[in-house]
Amino acid sequence: MRGFYIGRFQPYHNGHHRMVEEIATEVDELVLGIGSAGDSHSPRNPFTAGERIMMVNKAVTDFDITTYAVPIEDLDRNSVWVSHVQSMSPAFEVAYSNNPLVIQLFKEAGVEVHQSPMFNREVLEGTEVRQRMIEDRDWESLVPDEVADVVREIDGIERLQRVTATDGAERVADGEDRDPNPC
Repeated sequence: MRGFYIGRFQPYHNGHHRMVEEIATEVDELVLGIGSAGDSHSPRNPFTAGERIMMVNKAVTDFDITTYAVPIEDLDRNSVWVSHVQSMSPAFEVAYSNNPLVIQLFKEAGVEVHQSPMFNREVLEGTEVRQRMIEDRDWESLVPDEVADVVREIDGIERLQRVTATDGAERVADGEDRDPNPC
């Protein structure tokens, strides 16, 4: 049986990894949908779809399951989202999610949906991992080693810090002079 699990994986972290580990006990093959595939180089989505595919592929090699990482671009029409996902993915029999909207959309489309427990959700979430990267705090303990290697290879910390940096424009509101040639 083939399952489907979608996430933005910005970055792929130990919570995702535990979810994949659990799913691997139920299916023979797993499609990992790389959500928001068209988004990158922003504070919420710093990594490209290709970089996230590298993270996922390298991180899941130890699991005894065949995986397929598939980029899924956003579609702003929920009523056809599942058919969009299905058109971008190998066929699957069951979807895995804890997102209420995703669960509802799959169920309405007649797809069986399984939920699994969240793992240390207060720490294992992309927002926390990215914030730690920005602040030069420990983030490596929150991701598989292979993901940390990819982030270092692509200079992901520097990128994230740059895209979250301000250009000083907020100082204008405080009465400071603005550079007449900001470029």
